[in-house]
Amino acid sequence: MHAATPASSVHRRIAGELGSSILCGRRVVGSLLPKEMDATADFGVSRTAYREAVRMLVAKGLVESRPHLGTYVTDRRRWQILDPDVLRWAFDSGPSLSFIQELFELRGILEPHAAELAARRRTAQQLASMSDALEEMARHGLACAVGRAADERFHEELLAATGNQALMTLSASICAAIHWTTYFKYQSHEPPRDAIPDHRKLYAAIVDKDADRAARAAKDLIQLALADTRASILGDRETGARPKSRKRRPIE
Repeated sequence: MHAATPASSVHRRIAGELGSSILCGRRVVGSLLPKEMDATADFGVSRTAYREAVRMLVAKGLVESRPHLGTYVTDRRRWQILDPDVLRWAFDSGPSLSFIQELFELRGILEPHAAELAARRRTAQQLASMSDALEEMARHGLACAVGRAADERFHEELLAATGNQALMTLSASICAAIHWTTYFKYQSHEPPRDAIPDHRKLYAAIVDKDADRAARAAKDLIQLALADTRASILGDRETGARPKSRKRRPIE
């Protein structure tokens, strides 16, 4: 006998399916979501679960509900694209090259300046945490979940080392962007270049309190990561290869 699926997992699954269909363009701006009665039949869920899924999409700016008119897909400018769930849905549906470019442009604006501040303000404890994360990345590699989690901790600790609360509030979004771009490129038919040395250069500059060198290292790391991700996407398209295992993650 199978255990019942928790209601929270059901509505998150439905929100993910609808969100992915919006982000990949299958549901265009201005189009209506299925009516409640039709949706519950199509998805095989209760009305309560579907309503919760729609509320989740509304909260993230992807849709808007209007009495007597229905629920429609909003203008892209309202989408909370840096929300970790929205990023996951975007990568579930296969991100466009322009979307990838935009994420790296954002990182290029924020992270070199964050690295400068971290080089000036980091504490011994923060250096130790970054070092531990770096060694775990090297030990496991970025192709596995443990290594990618260590990569996220490295960048999260770097942002914390800035001592800037406003930057730290962006940590979840930046780390989610790092997670999904790294995950995505490692699903390519061709394994990407090893990025660990780039992280070591950044860490060394922060250890040395060399703010200018840290900023350059962060900029180089981001540019190389973008080149790797572009190569992964274009390589798959040119060869017609399908990603090795770009399957949906379990709903948490």
